[in-house]
Amino acid sequence: MNICLFSNDEISKPLPRKDERAEHIIKVLHKKAGDTFTAGIIGGESGVARITAIDDNGISFEFTAGGNGKPLAPFDMIIGFPRPIQLKRLLRDIAALGVGRVYLTGTDLGEKSYMQSTLVERGAAYKMLLDGTVQAGSTHVPELFLFKTLDECLNSIEGELKTSSDKTARFALDNVNPACSLNKALGESQSVKRVIAAIGSERGWTDRERRLLESTGYVRCGMGERIMRTETAATVAGAIILSGLGII
Repeated sequence: MNICLFSNDEISKPLPRKDERAEHIIKVLHKKAGDTFTAGIIGGESGVARITAIDDNGISFEFTAGGNGKPLAPFDMIIGFPRPIQLKRLLRDIAALGVGRVYLTGTDLGEKSYMQSTLVERGAAYKMLLDGTVQAGSTHVPELFLFKTLDECLNSIEGELKTSSDKTARFALDNVNPACSLNKALGESQSVKRVIAAIGSERGWTDRERRLLESTGYVRCGMGERIMRTETAATVAGAIILSGLGII
């Protein structure tokens, strides 16, 4: 836990002793009254919390803001719905990278039962995004959107882009006859303010989806000859794109 995150309502209240954050502060960090720990408000500023008291009821502290909380990158990802266990790892890792928005979508070749998972409905998906945010020492949690089909997903995103003046680069990761490498596509994208990368489910894209992506302005890019799992491809693509944007 590289930062202890609180909601706006929690930041001015004692932290209950049984809360996992309190247990981490006491049992792992071995903090006591007078000590400080890194803290932040979800979606807001980061700073330092000074412990004023620890008793049976919990931890009382005073928070002093002092940072921007490491804002998210102007980089969004479209992800073909993977297996639930893969989805947990994927969400945590791309949140740690600082991806701004995550669009989870059903695909032509994707397993339909994955979309019926209670992972998203019961808040576990948000928990993974929050875990990745904490790992990064950030306060900003990526937004999560769900779509039944790639068609719906792309239509929604294009609707958003119509209201934005930022130049956006669109890439679709594909190991079947890609037009170029992701590195080359990034190098040819001048004055880009935002990047959207689409990664298919385990079985990849269909020809119909490839045509759809291309007609919507997505350049089909490759990342070498090796076939990766969805969560691996997401992390690798994320690192390449963030490097291209000069963020890492």
